[in-house]
Amino acid sequence: MAVALPLGGEALELGRGAAVLGEAQDPRMSRRHARVHFDGRRFFVTDLGSQNGTFVEGEPVPAGTPREAQRVIRMGDSLFVPCADVGPLQRHGVALVEGFVRGPALQRLLEEVARAAQLGFSLHIHGESGTGKEGVARAFHQQGPRRDGPFVAVNCAAIPHGLAERLLFGVKRGAYSGADADAQGYLQAADGGTLFLDEVVELDLAVQAKLLRALEMREVLALGAAKPKPVDLHLCSASNRELRAQVASGRLREDLYFRLGRPEVTLPPLRQRPEELPLLLQREVLKVAPALGLHVSLVEACLLRPWPGNVRELLVEARGAVQAALLQGAARVEARHLSPSAGTAFGPALSPEPPAGGREVVREAPRARPLDAGERTRLEEALRRHGGNVAATARALDMHRTQLRRLLKRHGLSPGTEGEGGEE
Repeated sequence: MAVALPLGGEALELGRGAAVLGEAQDPRMSRRHARVHFDGRRFFVTDLGSQNGTFVEGEPVPAGTPREAQRVIRMGDSLFVPCADVGPLQRHGVALVEGFVRGPALQRLLEEVARAAQLGFSLHIHGESGTGKEGVARAFHQQGPRRDGPFVAVNCAAIPHGLAERLLFGVKRGAYSGADADAQGYLQAADGGTLFLDEVVELDLAVQAKLLRALEMREVLALGAAKPKPVDLHLCSASNRELRAQVASGRLREDLYFRLGRPEVTLPPLRQRPEELPLLLQREVLKVAPALGLHVSLVEACLLRPWPGNVRELLVEARGAVQAALLQGAARVEARHLSPSAGTAFGPALSPEPPAGGREVVREAPRARPLDAGERTRLEEALRRHGGNVAATARALDMHRTQLRRLLKRHGLSPGTEGEGGEE
């Protein structure tokens, strides 16, 4: 359970019996456990000689020595996440709606989605892979006037090359060899409801042109058909790429962008929604093994990791941790049951053992100017999506392979293969 604790000034003293903790008292906390101080920009934590210690970013803090905290603080069995503005959490809390965990940021976004569903014809969702874009699309459908109609979800990236037109618009019998019967397309299947096109920029430009006409005219011409048939639907699209950048690179038609690119909502990644993480973990553990407990160390470890695969990755790794705990006969799921690579960025392997001298060697990060976190995550996601293939990743990112290799080297990211073909 996530509870907002306003500082009420520049500092807040926490401990067992502190009034600010209300009923959420932790018996493993000392009465005067630690002081949290905010200087207007950064949070600092000072242990006040507690019996069980104070931990910042998973590391113990010496008593009386202030330590800056950016991600998570542990006192006893309680976790505290530094946040410059707890107002949204105070006002909205973390809700469980129709089986989905919704923190303040997601609740605000879904309010925008509901307004778009009532007032508009389309919605575009931008967000990293695994953030829950299809769940937002379903909310768009449920809040709109066509909620009683079908919801048809299509992953455009998974459509085999050359089949998009047939699958989207349908085919008439005899249109080509092997077309033995009329086949309905996704647009016809969504008639009276909502069509969700995930990763819409993966469609060929020719298919994009036909899609634009179908949306503008609200009619679909199947392959081999002489006359179009009317369709009445809402359109929801999604992508983990910036649409304007895709237009500039020639991967998305400009006229289609103006048809589906507005209104747009951006789904924040899981690392920007830490208040949702404990409840997500708790629900997944209960779903897989109701008899197991959830230890605070697992939640702490998950809060310390960036989770490039977001909610999808978190739930998969949580199930893996539960299975590891069951295999070991443990009574609760702890951090030690979580895979060391879970929730971490894809990068070079670490040395398996220290050299003979016994001193551990730490590899320094590249000293070049770093990219912002969102751009680095997009590099990692593109590499993963293309199996570490440099050539394919460079094409997907619309850059030269030499430029991509330079970026990977700067950030210590290691591709799997160079790919086929010469330099472009």
